[in-house]
Amino acid sequence: MGFATNSIINRPAVASACPDAGPDVTARATTFVSPVPDVSPTTEVSHLPRAEEVDESRPPVRIVAVVPAHNEEKGLAQTIESLRQQSRAADEIFVVADNCTDDTVSIALAQGVEVFETAGNTDKKAGALNQALRQLLPALEDDDLVLVQDADSILDPLFIRNAMWHLDHAPNLGAVGGVFSGGPGGGFVGHLQRNEYARYARDVYRLNGKCLVVTGTAALFRVKTLRQVSAARREGVLPPGDGQGGVYDTSVLTEDNELSFALMTLGHDILSPAECRLVTEVMPTWRQLWNQRLRWKRGAVENCFQYGITKVTAPYWGRQLLTLLGVLVTFAYLGSILYALVIDHGLFIHPFWLGVTAVFILERIVTVRYRGWRYMALSATMYELTVDIFLQLVHAKAYFDAAFNRKKAW
Repeated sequence: MGFATNSIINRPAVASACPDAGPDVTARATTFVSPVPDVSPTTEVSHLPRAEEVDESRPPVRIVAVVPAHNEEKGLAQTIESLRQQSRAADEIFVVADNCTDDTVSIALAQGVEVFETAGNTDKKAGALNQALRQLLPALEDDDLVLVQDADSILDPLFIRNAMWHLDHAPNLGAVGGVFSGGPGGGFVGHLQRNEYARYARDVYRLNGKCLVVTGTAALFRVKTLRQVSAARREGVLPPGDGQGGVYDTSVLTEDNELSFALMTLGHDILSPAECRLVTEVMPTWRQLWNQRLRWKRGAVENCFQYGITKVTAPYWGRQLLTLLGVLVTFAYLGSILYALVIDHGLFIHPFWLGVTAVFILERIVTVRYRGWRYMALSATMYELTVDIFLQLVHAKAYFDAAFNRKKAW
């Protein structure tokens, strides 16, 4: 286990000050390294703070980008390039190569970044990050910053700068995540995910960055916050995770969701500002989408049980109960249609249900407006019921697996 090239541990600090000039909201998503047409939402962000004078007296901070990667040869070079094109670039970029059998390591080295290869890791992304952070954190100052970014995500050039601004102006922030849109490809299933992500982005924008989870696609942390999480795990304040003070809990399916719970339990806020944008990979097949969402949903349910009912988790328990109710209503609705067709030999249209349907159609149209009028018009056909029913089936399976403690894997 170790770094393939000279690590940060052997390097002097870089004098680079945190910008104090306010988040830059002028650049749109078309400024991505590899622009993706019709997938990046736009929004009005006039509520954000105006530019302020730069505080030249601020001490220098170092930014370290950590990119966990398992067989990511396809898009890794583009991910690294997006980090290099940041208006406030990271001082060091580390690719954490975890049990790679492809050209991930050679591509990273060819790009001139540091490479950390895991040893004996069986805990996937969480275990890989813990191994790397154990070597990186001791060499950093409390006010330094760590960006954890998935190897299949592309950051907007202003992502780091804007995330730094929010951390600087909100001392209680534990992490700043991003608002993501879906990348190209995937055919029909990819198209459905891009619509879904556009709706999620709209919700986050309307809530001024308030979010449920610090997304694993990209998030910026203070070093002292990560140290606090590690110490709290060792002291029993938080779930122990790997039992060695690892920042990420290796015992759960959704380490990002658990880390969000951990940060909020320690009294921190989390944020996904509108101006911190990125593009992330979509699942190309129904099977892969099923596996991804099953892991997300079951992991979220088990994180609630892991932390119990607290002031932090109560809203999340409420969401789980609403989702469970939605699953039951969906099955009851589909069952009633099947009963009417088979037993009553036909469907009878009632004005009340026509009105409910009209409201549902309107919601589908309005919530996808960030993708443009063509997608709004298409949504009126209700073709997205396909993925809605699909996700309800995923949720039902997740609740069943969690209730009966079935073997979890991903």
